[in-house]
Amino acid sequence: MLKKSNCFVIFIIILLCFNSNLVSASDGDDFNTQSDGKYPDYAYNYLGNDRFESFNRKMFKFNSKLNKFVIKPIHIVYASIIPQYGMDRIKCACSNIEYPVRLVSCLIQRDFSASGRETLRFLANTTIGVGGLYDPAKSLFHIEPVNEDMNQALAKCNIKSGPYLVIPILASTTPRGIIGRALDAGLNPSCYIATPVIALVKAGLTLNKSTEIQPISKILENNYADPYDIAKKLYGLDSFIKVENLDRKEVIKNEMDLSEHNELVYNSDNEVKVVVQQDEAIENVDDKIALNDILKGGANIDDIILKSYDNKRSRLYADMVLFDYNPQNPVVDAMRTALFDYPGINDSIWNELSIWNRCFCKKIKTSSVSVTPNRDEYKFKYIMQKDKNSPLAIIYPSIGEGITSYHSAVLAKLFYEEGYSVVIQGSHFQWEFIKSMPADYRPGIPARDADYLKSVTAKIIDTLQNKYSCNFSKKVLIGTSFGAVETLFIADKESKNNTLGIDKFISISPPVELIYAMKQIDKNSEEWNSSQDDFNKNAAITAAKIMHIYKMKEENPDIKITSLPFSETEGKLITGFILHQKLSDVIFAIEEKSGAKKCCDFYNLVNNINYQDYAKKYLLSERYSSVDELSYDASLHSISDYLKNNDNYKIYHAVDDYMVNPMQLKKLKQYSKNKTLLLSNGSHLGYLYRQEFIDDLRREISRQNNQVARNSY
Repeated sequence: MLKKSNCFVIFIIILLCFNSNLVSASDGDDFNTQSDGKYPDYAYNYLGNDRFESFNRKMFKFNSKLNKFVIKPIHIVYASIIPQYGMDRIKCACSNIEYPVRLVSCLIQRDFSASGRETLRFLANTTIGVGGLYDPAKSLFHIEPVNEDMNQALAKCNIKSGPYLVIPILASTTPRGIIGRALDAGLNPSCYIATPVIALVKAGLTLNKSTEIQPISKILENNYADPYDIAKKLYGLDSFIKVENLDRKEVIKNEMDLSEHNELVYNSDNEVKVVVQQDEAIENVDDKIALNDILKGGANIDDIILKSYDNKRSRLYADMVLFDYNPQNPVVDAMRTALFDYPGINDSIWNELSIWNRCFCKKIKTSSVSVTPNRDEYKFKYIMQKDKNSPLAIIYPSIGEGITSYHSAVLAKLFYEEGYSVVIQGSHFQWEFIKSMPADYRPGIPARDADYLKSVTAKIIDTLQNKYSCNFSKKVLIGTSFGAVETLFIADKESKNNTLGIDKFISISPPVELIYAMKQIDKNSEEWNSSQDDFNKNAAITAAKIMHIYKMKEENPDIKITSLPFSETEGKLITGFILHQKLSDVIFAIEEKSGAKKCCDFYNLVNNINYQDYAKKYLLSERYSSVDELSYDASLHSISDYLKNNDNYKIYHAVDDYMVNPMQLKKLKQYSKNKTLLLSNGSHLGYLYRQEFIDDLRREISRQNNQVARNSY
């Protein structure tokens, strides 16, 4: 039962919410964008100066260890007792119980429409939804939920957030966030029922809710050199989105509809696409037929599919036309690589943490090899066929991707179904790879990187063959993007000195000239400076759209997303953030910054470094006095002899890839002829999800005269 004193304290705090001086503002509470860097400082923009960075990093490290050794094992046991369906029902019931929190928050914000919707939802879900176990309010009556809490109410009352803090258990927060959580607990009815049975139920609800932190924790630990920094950025961005109500479906839909006249369409086949209204920029009619119609899938297939380069007319054609692709712009089209998926990758009735989860991803094992004395061992993933002498596929992912890359898992399943054992390596331009290399290693010169990659791959192959007493009958190396460049450089080296015994090399969207690709990345990534007005809100809206798409897919795994609701500016913002974060991780690993030390000066420096600056700082030497001198050796032109004189490789590229230009593609086609397949759309890797590409890749890797055991795992 609620004590009178507790009621009084909560009542007083709610009254104080209307006093804007309750908590002092942090340096960043006015959301002033730091504009003196080449890249935005997201942590500063949304949270201000990290006043207690040393303390926060220590607490972050403490929480990470607490989670690893105490909380996660409990979650594993819990997830192994209750199937995912049961966990979803408990989550739904827990959300229903917290109705008073959302109601009071909406009322304080004077959002009476939202409070009315929440009340209707509570009544419908409590009755028809069997005490909140189900959500008929959404599924039957289409009443969307609102995700409101007391921290948001405090923000609307002009109470400043205060400095960023990391505290035990609760992790990322602020003084306002702490007060908000206390108020949330005070308004949660389950906090005041103290019978042993209800207490046990409450413990179950808390455990069920806290289980959701594990995927986030895994992502932070496995994908970033400095997980504290990325956790701070994500917390600041997420808090801004919630305070501004940008996570509401109606707000996101409105933003999607306004974005460059894009219209979000849901059709009868459970398919979601963005219909893009674009102006025609090509004036020459003949050029329209040759290029624009190809991109939109409207050219004559007989004229295009059989030849991709017309020497007489000096024009580039596509070998494979992707009909109904509905192109948006090269940057956003490249982001469609996120749509690359495959059935069965994560399918299971059990949660990811459960010991009973036997989906494909859970069957991929992790191991390591020692590469350099006194340096970290290099981790890799692998999955073996029952016949251990089966052929082996080795995967090199895109720039900055580690061994947990989802694309690598999808490719692994494709190969596995074709009878291959599979090894997944991380990118050479990635912090974990750097930590396993000699201390003076600096990635970025393809020929040199290929030597290190060859060494690592050889050790992995030897380790597996010794462990399983086998000899792989055939080997295929496949790489994407920057990994595709290394695939071809290794192919060149293997043609001169065959040490790995690789039979086939598959290269997907390799930048023809690496320095040119770096310049394109820098150019697109730094355009945020030209639109700084209301940058924080624009960035948050973009992030909210990403979260909305993820949630749509989570709620309805069968939904087909065929295009993305982003403008070109938003696409550049997203790719700029991702690619600069990967660069930041690489520099962090090179400089060997300790997570326990204050790193604000380091990140001030990093926010002013682009890929070309990286090349100048870390790659120039006595051999290369300028980046331009490095350009030839960092291009596929330097291995043109291999491309001309060998046929054990296959290259996939799109004619509208923004990391190459038409002249580079023409030269590549002249070198490789029919060994390069040009697709009509997809920009950089944005065609991976298309069935036409998947079918062609399957044909490329199929083992002839052998029946594929598709259900052997």
